[in-house]
Amino acid sequence: MPSAWSGMNWIAGGAAAAILLPVLAIGVGMPFWIAGLVSAAAGGGLVVLLSPRKLFEGLDASGVARGKIEFARSLLTDAEPLAVRLEVAVSSIGTPKVAERVRHLARISREIFAGVEEDPLRVDRVRRFLTYYLPRAADLAEAYALLEKGSTRDAARIAATSDLIDRLDTAFTHYAANLQEADLGNLDIELKLLKSSLDEDLGPPPQLPVSPDPGKRRA
Repeated sequence: MPSAWSGMNWIAGGAAAAILLPVLAIGVGMPFWIAGLVSAAAGGGLVVLLSPRKLFEGLDASGVARGKIEFARSLLTDAEPLAVRLEVAVSSIGTPKVAERVRHLARISREIFAGVEEDPLRVDRVRRFLTYYLPRAADLAEAYALLEKGSTRDAARIAATSDLIDRLDTAFTHYAANLQEADLGNLDIELKLLKSSLDEDLGPPPQLPVSPDPGKRRA
């Protein structure tokens, strides 16, 4: 997933080349032009190695599916910094219960990201989460930390903000469940298709004999 460190691959590659060049040319005694080529190759390799992974780069899609994948990629790219803000806010919140709640929000966010990455066509199930609830959660977590550190503690606002964080936790859990229900729905379809294929190839499974009802026999 793209992150704030997406440009670090170039910095790392340049630093590696800059360090390797004098080591090879001076320390090892390698001819300068050869040391330059080796350093450039090593730096370039490091750039490629550390290049950020592009979301859904392994998926082959066209038409509507491709548009959906691009839409999911855009939403997740925008959502990533919001999850980071939640994770950072945890360490700034002094109330253990609220800090744990925000930590849970961040963890659920990551689970939802992973679910969409696994199947970007499910993004519509969590669109409102990604575009509305997650940004509001990041704002509230940071606001709570600021309220705690204020010179005059506003108890009413702190309580109201804490209550909204609790309610957001319920919403986050709801959207995570939506993705799981999508998985179960797909499983139901697969089971029906598999049963139909087995019945077609092997015939329906044998029916177990039904034991007679002793009560009816006596009657």
